[in-house]
Amino acid sequence: MSDLPSPFTKQQLLPQEEKLEILKRKGELYIGIPKETAFQEKRVCLTPDAVFALISNGHKVLMESGAGDGASFSDREYSEAGAEITKDTAKVFACPMVLKVEPPSQEQIKLLNPQALLISALQIKTQTKKYFEALASKRITALAFEFIRDGDGSLPAVRSLSEIAGTASILIAAQLLSNDIEGNGLMFGNISGVPPVEVVILGAGTVGEYAARSAIGLGANVKIFDNSITKLRRIQTHLGRPLYTSTIQPKNLAKALKRCDVVIGAVRGNNRSPIIVSEDLVQSMKKRSIIIDVSIDMGGCFETSEVTTHKNPTFIKHGVIHYCVPNIPARYSRTASISISNIFTPYLLKIAEDGGIENSLRFDKGLKNGLYFYHGILTSKSVGEWFDLKYSDINLLVF
Repeated sequence: MSDLPSPFTKQQLLPQEEKLEILKRKGELYIGIPKETAFQEKRVCLTPDAVFALISNGHKVLMESGAGDGASFSDREYSEAGAEITKDTAKVFACPMVLKVEPPSQEQIKLLNPQALLISALQIKTQTKKYFEALASKRITALAFEFIRDGDGSLPAVRSLSEIAGTASILIAAQLLSNDIEGNGLMFGNISGVPPVEVVILGAGTVGEYAARSAIGLGANVKIFDNSITKLRRIQTHLGRPLYTSTIQPKNLAKALKRCDVVIGAVRGNNRSPIIVSEDLVQSMKKRSIIIDVSIDMGGCFETSEVTTHKNPTFIKHGVIHYCVPNIPARYSRTASISISNIFTPYLLKIAEDGGIENSLRFDKGLKNGLYFYHGILTSKSVGEWFDLKYSDINLLVF
């Protein structure tokens, strides 16, 4: 037996020292926050409190002057929190990490340094192939915050902004019902002896839930329509009370729309929101009733919907007031900014704690879900298929 050749040398058979992986030390982040230039975008990624928390942890923040003005955060507040303020836009985009609410424009991508980390919204429906080609040429690592998942699998950014949009839809409806803005003079509030305002909500997701919560709080009579029994059951559980709920059946829907004062459209589709309410149904509605189409950013769920702006938010068709403004949370820019900041800050601190984005991506599947570019390599299957671009599985690049 002793004459058999050994596959190991004597040196290899000696006890060896155990080799443990040495994790990178805590990294220092240098974050640039430019002023948003997109149409009617007033939000900012980080509040002064969030900036103070980052700087207290040894990081640097460079802000473009006026970046927080739209959300009523002054340069002075940011400066007192420890941020460096500059009027040089190019200097902000030259930071190793750039934070934005809206995706950068083609001109802004040119200002990014090669190998930079970009964290912003992606808004895949509004993008072009050139946008992704420009990021690839700069070897950018890019994260879309609307695709980052929590530990429970939910999308925190989408949920937070949907909560704002749902609540806002009822506040906007209450304003439009008044005589000041061509409404029929009705008031939410369940006044004694006065029949309550009738509200129909299409869609039982987060927007629908928060619209229902606000409408009930203001004393309205609420009816919710959705084709998912699970969602209808869940919304009743979350609201803690029995409600009128129905699948989207033509007879029931037509009856509810003829009687309602406000209808909220909050139905989402895969590529486009399905049209739930035809032009004929809109014609059958009460004069001066209100349509708030929250799903207009995905095409809208009313046949009569047309995109409007925050400056000119309404139009009247068939005697019905339509409010079809995309990006409703931007109307409440300070609340929306605080909400976005609450999502960004823990992730930024975690990226630093892990020693950089590479380590964070290895250990955090939810963060990895938001990645669509890794050092210039497209890693998002949906983007690749949508724009006919070559993509790679991130798990083959980061492991």
